[in-house]
Amino acid sequence: MKLGVIANPGKYEVREVLKKTIEWAEQNDISIFINAEICEETGLNNNPSIQKTQSDLDSIKASDVVLVMGGDGTILYTARIAKNQAKPILGINSGRLGFMANTQIEDLERALNCILNNDFTLDKRAFLKAVTTKGDEFHALNEFLFTRKDSISMVNVTAEYDGSLINTYWADGLLVASPTGSTAYNLASGGPIVAPGTEVFLVTPINPHTLTTRPLVLNSTKPLKIRIEKQQSEILFSYDGQVHEIEHFPFEVEILKSDLTFNLIHLPGHDYFETLRNKLMWGMDRRRIQ
Repeated sequence: MKLGVIANPGKYEVREVLKKTIEWAEQNDISIFINAEICEETGLNNNPSIQKTQSDLDSIKASDVVLVMGGDGTILYTARIAKNQAKPILGINSGRLGFMANTQIEDLERALNCILNNDFTLDKRAFLKAVTTKGDEFHALNEFLFTRKDSISMVNVTAEYDGSLINTYWADGLLVASPTGSTAYNLASGGPIVAPGTEVFLVTPINPHTLTTRPLVLNSTKPLKIRIEKQQSEILFSYDGQVHEIEHFPFEVEILKSDLTFNLIHLPGHDYFETLRNKLMWGMDRRRIQ
């Protein structure tokens, strides 16, 4: 078996995770591929057990399974560069929340042994795809964001679903989130939590000017069109935090569920709702705490 490692060396805990992973790989005669830049930053340049690559994508291509060490930001980075590879991904949390990277360092050896013994299933998280009228494509694992840029003025964003007008939102912005992204910016903006694997996307206005404007849950197999006319505020369009400069108006994209998936490793005993309770304090009632 070949393991590829994607890591955020800026997080101190990553060094300990790397050390334990390399020791385990040596004991089990496992090949491990790591970007040479990560080796340089973490002092692993002279380790003979590591096969150094020229880029993170090269590490992914060379591997059977990819270990992502960091937080959910590192997961999203990996999703962006590996969206066409469809490799199994194990997220190892070295950040704060770690909702997708939910394997803790104390569970690392067990997780690696499960991978070695093929004792896992794949949680296939679908990307969303946005296509412009010019044919440019963008993929997002979490969300697309349409919002104001460097302005206090609200923006107008028009949404149509399957040929029918939904609304012209007057708000700070509009989110179109996947079930995976439902626990990210969408949740912070008052949107609902949706279980992974549900074929929907969420349309969530950010600070709308009317109290009656509420988030929508829509079938993701039918097209959602977002249209923005030129207006007083500059508009920002981003996909999982990556900004695309809007040069021409009107700007229009059609959003659908993508055929691409991000294949998170689901270990025995892991439970989505347990993650909600532990990571987001979901359903916690302080009156029951003794």
